[in-house]
Amino acid sequence: MKIAYVCSSLSLGGLELNHLRNALWMQARGHEVIIYAPQESPLFQKALDSGLHCIPITHQRKYYAWSAAISLARSLIKEQVSHVFIRDNRDMSMIATVKARMGKSIITAYFMEMQLGVKKTGILHSIRFKSLDYWFCPLFFLEKQVIEWTHIRPSKVHLVPSGIDRTAIKRINKEAARRQLNLPLHGFTFGLVGRFDLQKGQLLVLDALKRCDDTSINLVFLGEPTRNETNHVMEKMETFIKEHHLVDRVFIRPFMQEVGVFYSALDVLIMATKAETFGMVTLEAIAHGIPVVGSNAGGTPDLLHNETFGRLFEPLNAADLALRMNEMVSNPITFDQALWEQHVSRFDHHAVCKSIEQVVSSNT
Repeated sequence: MKIAYVCSSLSLGGLELNHLRNALWMQARGHEVIIYAPQESPLFQKALDSGLHCIPITHQRKYYAWSAAISLARSLIKEQVSHVFIRDNRDMSMIATVKARMGKSIITAYFMEMQLGVKKTGILHSIRFKSLDYWFCPLFFLEKQVIEWTHIRPSKVHLVPSGIDRTAIKRINKEAARRQLNLPLHGFTFGLVGRFDLQKGQLLVLDALKRCDDTSINLVFLGEPTRNETNHVMEKMETFIKEHHLVDRVFIRPFMQEVGVFYSALDVLIMATKAETFGMVTLEAIAHGIPVVGSNAGGTPDLLHNETFGRLFEPLNAADLALRMNEMVSNPITFDQALWEQHVSRFDHHAVCKSIEQVVSSNT
């Protein structure tokens, strides 16, 4: 296959990184890959740095991007691309126009990153969705939602998760990891990773920690304030820590590339967002052998496999989160190794890429 990974986003979050990782994995499996992204975007630069073939496009509006679609179609024809993969729903309108111009000469696939929120059965949504040859959902609840909340043909909808490269998972000794992060060597340590933002729940977790019975519990945050935004979350975190005398129990560490050190230092990860569609951080923690306490919403219940690999709490409820944290300390979860291997292997990037190849092979 010759695959075009199209993404007009100017951001660099989980969606864009998943797109880039999948492109690199598919290229490593022998497919020709082209990245189409705005030249000023972080994704474009990271793709260039990774040695991928990149072609610039403009960042355009979500709807009626006809001019951008015509230019893209011309380039796809010139490059003899056989498949187009998108992940940002903002690009769906543009790809619908591309499909209308190119017809069966191009295969289009959408990798779902966000849940729908509301039913999408209107005429405009149905026309755009009809232009897709495949709709890949990372979790079962999303597959069910798409089939029930849209008019897309169920035969086009497939369960294909976002993948992880398990060879990149590096666990080290817990004591060594805590020394490296300058954390207390003893005591039960919870952690949360992500930008400091109200939606990520750092303030909620601090409130829960204040309510916990066990005063020997430690908490470490890994991250940094949202760039180019002034939400004052970090200042609020620091104020809360001082006012509630938690300076010796709460630690803030800057984001690091070697996140395996962070996971290795933890006893439990907390995922405190209201409803994470597909929490890569949750999956990474489980893959590192670390249980997770997460919101009982979105894709987290599926990733925790009915609380086999963690505990669920009522979203945005600090008191309920504190109860779950107390439970994890008094009754720690031990993974069944066979069940853990079976669960995590579903998300192995080789298995994910193989699933994509098998699904689209009938149209190559």
